[in-house]
Amino acid sequence: MRHCVFLLTILASLAVPEFAARVPSPAAPQKDYLSPAEADKIREAGTPSERITLYISFAEDRLKKFDYEVNRSVPERHRGDVLNGLLNGYSGCMDDAADQIDVAREKQADIRRALKLMQDKAKQFLAQLQKYNHGAPDLTDYQDTLEDAIEGTKDALSDAADAQKHLLPAPVRRKP
Repeated sequence: MRHCVFLLTILASLAVPEFAARVPSPAAPQKDYLSPAEADKIREAGTPSERITLYISFAEDRLKKFDYEVNRSVPERHRGDVLNGLLNGYSGCMDDAADQIDVAREKQADIRRALKLMQDKAKQFLAQLQKYNHGAPDLTDYQDTLEDAIEGTKDALSDAADAQKHLLPAPVRRKP
């Protein structure tokens, strides 16, 4: 009988809503490929143009680290995981930069400089990624991710080219 009362007390306390309110709610999801400092920079950026520039710089950073890891003479343990992680981070940055183009269209923001930067850098990135696709060391460890990164870069280039065509002309400033 004593055990039944104890069990009923526990069950009743679990059913009380105020106990459920004490359970912490999950925090806002953070992109897993961005460091906390990078995520803060993105949040602080005021315009889509600034965000595009940041995403491109983060993508460039991932690609430099990837290049370093691929060409290391003494590879790190779990090298395939490291290389795949860097390529996934690169792809995420390029995808988010391309997503900012749509945000800029909605807000009618001027992103001409950011688009030019994106096109120039993406062409360089694409050439570098394609170079790895033709004979890099241990290619089989990260080939699928590399092909995804190449496709993502091509898509970002296409999005930037489309946006360049459909941008409204710059406002004409008249002298007073």
